[in-house]
Amino acid sequence: MRYPHLAWTGMTIGVTAPSSGVPEQLHPLMHEAAERLKARQLDVKFGETTWTEADVQSADGAVRAMELNQMFKDESIDAIIPPWGGERAIDVLDLIDYDSIEPKWLLGYSDTSTIQLAITLKTGIATAHGTNLADLRSEEWDPTTEAWRRVLATRSGGTVTQWPSEQYQSKWNHQERPERFLFHLDRPTEWKTLRQDVTELEGRLLGGCLETVRHLIGTPYGDVAAFRANHTGGEPILWYFEACEANAADIYRTIIHMHYAGWFDEASGILFGRTPAGKAVKDFDLLSAYAAIEQKTGLSIFYDLDIGHQPPQSTLVNGAFAKVVIAGEESRIDMTFR
Repeated sequence: MRYPHLAWTGMTIGVTAPSSGVPEQLHPLMHEAAERLKARQLDVKFGETTWTEADVQSADGAVRAMELNQMFKDESIDAIIPPWGGERAIDVLDLIDYDSIEPKWLLGYSDTSTIQLAITLKTGIATAHGTNLADLRSEEWDPTTEAWRRVLATRSGGTVTQWPSEQYQSKWNHQERPERFLFHLDRPTEWKTLRQDVTELEGRLLGGCLETVRHLIGTPYGDVAAFRANHTGGEPILWYFEACEANAADIYRTIIHMHYAGWFDEASGILFGRTPAGKAVKDFDLLSAYAAIEQKTGLSIFYDLDIGHQPPQSTLVNGAFAKVVIAGEESRIDMTFR
């Protein structure tokens, strides 16, 4: 594995939109986020794709890929954070110059994870599933969101620990902004395990947004077997997923599809982020889906972790070796960049 590094100050963040761009009426959100980063001594360099949006894409796929490739090659840019996710990151997968990518953090979630997982699987370069630029626009960051800086500043060979948030946001409310943090943190957080006798899992982290990364199955961008052979040293994969819209049955079908495709060969378990999705189909609810997945795959499951579309969220590094402990307030994720 190869791990990028982002120093605490004096670095430049490149902003490009490899999936959805930002419509004009929301441009102030990007400027506000940039000011928050600059106040923390990080410069910001916007790409042109940031400012346009049509047909649920920022620009034609070739244009999006070209700008992303340029930012990876640009020595004046130290990390890349898209404005947010979207719907059509899949367009750029066959246009990324994987052979020329040098270690540089790509941070984000949702549809950005489509690109992140492909890059890590094909190159062995770590990518970071966590906050996007739009979620960094508050004057003060909550401790869970703020951890992205500690994670990206960890050097190869180092270990970084994250703990559960105290509270999470149960619903999005764009009409009202809290005084302290960007998010409406209104519900207590509790990381959970499906089996009370299994409270620790460890392995190489891989994952992303369930509805988007599932489309890598069977493609050259989802070759998990090659990644295991080339980059894990025989260590198991610890998978993590978050769902945005899928119902409970769809989540179950997707995970079993991955199972049949061999993604879970030599895996140690699955971490699921809490989700506003997972709607029950008749009497088959989300917990029923998790239980059925565990029975079918034989993998232990932790759930309701700080991952995904119900913020705040932990920063999880694809390729890092992780140990996850479920122990109430003492729960934690230790990631080692080895």
